[in-house]
Amino acid sequence: MTPPSNPQPLTVRTITTAEHAAFIAERPSASFLQTPAWAQVKPEWRAESIGWFRGSDIRGAALVLYRQLPKLKRFPGLPARGPGHRLDRRRPRGPAGADGRAREAAGGLRRTHGAARHHPALERRADQGRHRRRVRPPPDRHRPLERSREGAAVVAQLHEGGWRPQAVEGGFAAGQPQYNFVIPLAGKSEDDVLKGMNQLWRRNIKKAAKEGVVVEQGTREDLKAFHDLYVHTAERDHFTPRGLAYFETMFDALSAEAPGRITLWLARHDGDPVASTIAIRVGTHARYSYGASSTEKREVRGSNAVQWEMIRDALANGAEVYDLRGITDTLDSSDSHVGLIQFKVGTGGEAVEYVGEWDLPLNKPLYKAFDLYMKRR
Repeated sequence: MTPPSNPQPLTVRTITTAEHAAFIAERPSASFLQTPAWAQVKPEWRAESIGWFRGSDIRGAALVLYRQLPKLKRFPGLPARGPGHRLDRRRPRGPAGADGRAREAAGGLRRTHGAARHHPALERRADQGRHRRRVRPPPDRHRPLERSREGAAVVAQLHEGGWRPQAVEGGFAAGQPQYNFVIPLAGKSEDDVLKGMNQLWRRNIKKAAKEGVVVEQGTREDLKAFHDLYVHTAERDHFTPRGLAYFETMFDALSAEAPGRITLWLARHDGDPVASTIAIRVGTHARYSYGASSTEKREVRGSNAVQWEMIRDALANGAEVYDLRGITDTLDSSDSHVGLIQFKVGTGGEAVEYVGEWDLPLNKPLYKAFDLYMKRR
């Protein structure tokens, strides 16, 4: 089809929760941070769903969270892992064509006050699993290898539009990780996924079954058992845990939005909880969101067992990607996350680098205040 010589410009307006939910529902993949229900999980932020329209046709949508700067009546905006876009097949490809929608869409975020933070959920580079076979961590930084044309185009356009990439330390910026580890599931069977795992993973899955580890989906009432393990994990691994109320709110909000959006998993051995996880699925993208494990009985491999059951469930529900979420950009043995990274690498997936977080300073003094506030959170 010949592209129109004068395509209609994008317009931006507030949309209803129902309009936003309908847009998410028709897309094959979207971040759970871009679902309307996520606004209920972050009540300390003011939420707005906004849409990008070409005429009456919605081309993109975003959940924007606004946070008031201390002592100021200003609300910088944060559309984490968004906005989401629809490809316009009528427009030519290339930096001046269909990919140009990113520039127009990013421009819509100028509606925010003082600054906007833009975190497109676009892949920039993917490793395709080459490094999973390395037994010893390399001494240098390990970065994904294959570039995404669309991601590279968006990066160039953001630079041209005055957006600033956020400083990343080991793959983690102020918000979401820039590097994720994923297992491609499209067209694969359980046997295919198992064959892609390393020998240690396959052995641990078999050992968990032999030791009698039982993995089941939990209910809202089981959140307390998950949280007890989670607090124990936080003490062991030296991070600050979220309160039980946060997970109850998350479970209620996401459960109400769509069946199967959020699931809780528990692995038990002789009745004792040994591992527990929370998974979130939007479209064909399944994500491992939170995990916890007991220091006791680690030899029964409950963590491997619960991950395997989540992967099996994702396959059964038509997921095309199982996302183990954030990793750092190195396999160096001195990295504090190396154990967690090796655990994920053993699944046989691949590393993905996202475009990352970008800020648009509209008012320099307010932007400095916003940047300082986000760093102190």
